[in-house]
Amino acid sequence: MDSQLLKTFATFFKIGLFTLGGGYAMIPMIEQEVVEKNHWLNKEEFIDLMAITQSCPGAFAINISIMIGYKIKRFPCALIAMLGTALPSFLIILLIALFFHQFKDNHIINAIFQGIRPAVTALVAIPIFTLAKTAKINLANCWIPLLTGVMIAFLGISPVLIIIAAGVLGYFYGKMQ
Repeated sequence: MDSQLLKTFATFFKIGLFTLGGGYAMIPMIEQEVVEKNHWLNKEEFIDLMAITQSCPGAFAINISIMIGYKIKRFPCALIAMLGTALPSFLIILLIALFFHQFKDNHIINAIFQGIRPAVTALVAIPIFTLAKTAKINLANCWIPLLTGVMIAFLGISPVLIIIAAGVLGYFYGKMQ
């Protein structure tokens, strides 16, 4: 196997194995591995791929790994990155499924899960603030993500419509510059 493909698989397997809390909690580790450590992308490319990934259907972690892999070495690397990201979760869930019935009513296990929930919430919140800083969201334009959140959460507007509208408005805003 090509050394780049092997390195990509190992990197994304490590990311998939050691990050808890889903795709958004993986963002800091993905950024560290892809941008800072391996220099496969620069910071702006990473932010652009994240924006594209968030507008695609499917699991964020899988989608971002495919996008990054494709950027590194096209289709073979995209496939390898996706497998590296998904395989740890698959194996862990398989092991849990094999033994879950033995500890599902265990009070200690339930207490552990109660303690994990707030930590996972923080793992998801931290990348949001990092992304906001990188995307140059400040007091002058923070109304955009806040309004978007309100429109989705309280008005029930589809995120797909918001993404399309934001793309169209961004296009016209860029034309005016």
